[in-house]
Amino acid sequence: MRNLATFVKERRKEVNLTQEEFAERAGVALTVVRKIEQGKTNLNMDKVNLVLQMFGHELAPVRTKDLNE
Repeated sequence: MRNLATFVKERRKEVNLTQEEFAERAGVALTVVRKIEQGKTNLNMDKVNLVLQMFGHELAPVRTKDLNE
């Protein structure tokens, strides 16, 4: 299972965008993209969802049990 940092970084690179370009298109500050890709844990969930929306995803609660099956 990939973590958020890896997912965002890989997907951003797949579409050939720099962090700066991606942040601008997602409507977030460059620092938001950098924090996500660095695996920081103190993130604003609304900003994370703006980034994930670029790939058709969003954060949602998932039972840990479901992840392990």
